[in-house]
Amino acid sequence: MKKDTHKQIRRSVIVLLWLVIWHLTAIWTDNRILLVGPLQVLKSFVENAVRPDFTLIVLGTFTRIGLGFFLAFLCGLLFGAVSYRFALVKEVLAPVMAVLKSVPVASFVVLLLIWFGSTRLSLWISFLIVFPNVYVNTVAGFRNTDCQLLEMADLYGIFGWKRFLYLYRPALMPCLDSCLRISLGMSWKSGVAAEIIGLPEGSLGERIYMSKIYLDTAGLFAWTLTIVLLSFCFEKVVLWLVKGFAGWRPYPVWGIYRFRKDSGKTMENAVEEIQIRHVSKSYNEKSVLCDFTLSMGKEGRYLLMAPSGGGKTTLLRVAAGMEEADQGMVTGMPPNIGMVFQEDRLCEDCDVVCNILLGMHRQGNKRMNREQLVDYIRMQAAEILPEECLAEPVRNLSGGMRRRVALLRAVLSGLPVLILDEPFAGLDEENRARSAAYLMRHQAGRPLLVTTHREEDVELLQGVRVGIGQVQDG
Repeated sequence: MKKDTHKQIRRSVIVLLWLVIWHLTAIWTDNRILLVGPLQVLKSFVENAVRPDFTLIVLGTFTRIGLGFFLAFLCGLLFGAVSYRFALVKEVLAPVMAVLKSVPVASFVVLLLIWFGSTRLSLWISFLIVFPNVYVNTVAGFRNTDCQLLEMADLYGIFGWKRFLYLYRPALMPCLDSCLRISLGMSWKSGVAAEIIGLPEGSLGERIYMSKIYLDTAGLFAWTLTIVLLSFCFEKVVLWLVKGFAGWRPYPVWGIYRFRKDSGKTMENAVEEIQIRHVSKSYNEKSVLCDFTLSMGKEGRYLLMAPSGGGKTTLLRVAAGMEEADQGMVTGMPPNIGMVFQEDRLCEDCDVVCNILLGMHRQGNKRMNREQLVDYIRMQAAEILPEECLAEPVRNLSGGMRRRVALLRAVLSGLPVLILDEPFAGLDEENRARSAAYLMRHQAGRPLLVTTHREEDVELLQGVRVGIGQVQDG
């Protein structure tokens, strides 16, 4: 706090120093046409502010430039998202973006004056300046989204608003923040410049031009001060709104959910049998899987064991549909499954409950509202996690805690198959045993395929040991 106070005092002293220098320079010049002091500017500003038409002048310019900015922002987001999704759209828009970024603003001003007149000139100029910046940064933000999180979302069936809010938004906001800090000032500079050229009636640009005509230097400075204050306030409000949206962490649940509270019972949507038949996979002519066959029955627990590099993760990816086998096939596997990956693949800024809710699907007949569902998740998570960590962003949790969050997300997802890649990695013996017991209690009639390096896990899960190269029937 003391450091911030000293910083503010230092800034105030610097501003005061420059005001003194400005005042002394104006006295030394002694020519009110060439330069006026800060006191004369302040006097002129007050005189302008009490004019009957001052509010209309300010609102007119503010509305046109503000509307142009927000229209450009929304269009940039929309077209940027569509271009990220469809490469053809990006190729079609590439020449337009090149023109908007390279053609001088003055050329656009003249063209728009010819086509549309001066009334909305500042609106369209602000739009043309801001739109390409927002568009380019939106595309870049979407492209920066973690591919592993997107792969997780595909498998868990996370789409639409939830996908944008929890996966794309964290990658998008840093790009938009830097873009907006530049674009906000540029929109006002270009918008007012367009008004000075077009001279729409009752605008700040017109007032600046008239001050130049009448050699009213104090008025010129005063109207410029008005523009600076408007731009400053506009920027602060917009950045405050963007910061608020970036930090918004709602739980991804709305309305009444149907959910089976007793997850120990067999789920209605559990699959009967999954067949992995004669699957082979190679990378760069190196064989990773060779003619692997496994029949997974309902409620079966299969522990896949092999040394590192033995193809366990590859088999899980093929089984889950994330990769295609070179030979063989997988039948009976639903499109969405509960999976623990080699990596935790969690939404880092969200807490434990939010990460679990993100992967949950409706199931059963128990009607629960959001508060009841959150309480239920907290109760479940407390079986294998310390209760005090449940409201923490997962980025603050230890590796073992994060691993258990990933396990909870898979188990509580309500999806009909569980595929877990080293789910107990990084856990001590006590937490390994607790997590295994939790998994057994809440398997709920779903086929379970787990990779592990430890023979002890076969006993913990009371499962069937499966080695690469074996043929195993459920």
